[in-house]
Amino acid sequence: MVGTLPETKRAAIAEKLADMRAVQNLIVSNEQQFLKECQDADIRDRLEDMLEDDRKNLGILETVITEYGIQSKPKETVNKMVQQAQQMMSSSELDLYEKMAQHELLKHGQVMSGLVVHKAAQIAEADIKETITPIHTVNFENRAHQEQLKGILEVLGTRKLTGQEPEQGLWGRVQDAISAMTGAVGSAVTQTSDQKDLRVQDVIRADHQRVRTLFGEIKRTDDASKRQEYFDQLYSDLIVHSKAEEQVVYPKVKSFFGESNTQELYDEQAELEKLLNEMRNLSPMSDEFMGKLNRVREVVRDHTTDEEVNMFASIRKHCTSEQQQQMSTEFKEVKKQLQTKMAG
Repeated sequence: MVGTLPETKRAAIAEKLADMRAVQNLIVSNEQQFLKECQDADIRDRLEDMLEDDRKNLGILETVITEYGIQSKPKETVNKMVQQAQQMMSSSELDLYEKMAQHELLKHGQVMSGLVVHKAAQIAEADIKETITPIHTVNFENRAHQEQLKGILEVLGTRKLTGQEPEQGLWGRVQDAISAMTGAVGSAVTQTSDQKDLRVQDVIRADHQRVRTLFGEIKRTDDASKRQEYFDQLYSDLIVHSKAEEQVVYPKVKSFFGESNTQELYDEQAELEKLLNEMRNLSPMSDEFMGKLNRVREVVRDHTTDEEVNMFASIRKHCTSEQQQQMSTEFKEVKKQLQTKMAG
């Protein structure tokens, strides 16, 4: 039930958002520092992807704070923590493993802060709930980054102690990150509500994060069989996701999202399917394959940004919570049918 928040509570949420912004700035600064210290090419690639996400998430937090309408300062304790962390990260007393272990804890704290703010918004006035919702994206990506960081820590820690690689392989943790995004199981969203209460935006966002993870794995591996394996999964995920959206989501949003806006989404997915089918006939190690992959990644980036920023806002504005949840149920059911059909 939505209640009325007194000004003191609104101010408390504003302060928490300011805390998150301060920590997000620290996260970006840390990752820039890690890139200077890290010589491992694979780890650097992953850190660069995280840094790109975290810069974008800082922008999302800035937008949320602006839309919320109350500019606040972080708590003094948060400012002190940030200053101490900056000193620690620039110090030579800690090695890269120790610094990144602290960074993973920062990510965990940022996820929990985002979840708390989201929970507070759920019981606040409608304007607060509407404004805070984009934090979902920040929560999802920080949760995925935690899994990636655990994998990096396993590698760095094993090398530090033994001089060898961990037995599970360099990036065994990647499968955990992918699994965490599948169907929103293990993701940040399952910590904010029961699975039955997932909105269609939550499920779509989880699919988007899974695809982003697969793009990274295809780009990074030099093993032809692994690249083919990752691409096969990417192909299946994108085709099923796209067709489920076209059957369930787009027809429902067209009336309020706009015919031209919705048609643009259809057109982008038609281009994606064409490119993906062309890639199936190419060697995964060829330059042509990687060139088309880069184009697919560009289209997906633009497409998902449009959905998460514009379409989601339109759904929140025009659909009740029950309608969003019903759309989620239908979307997942069609996905299940399509996955079964493709497997067959």
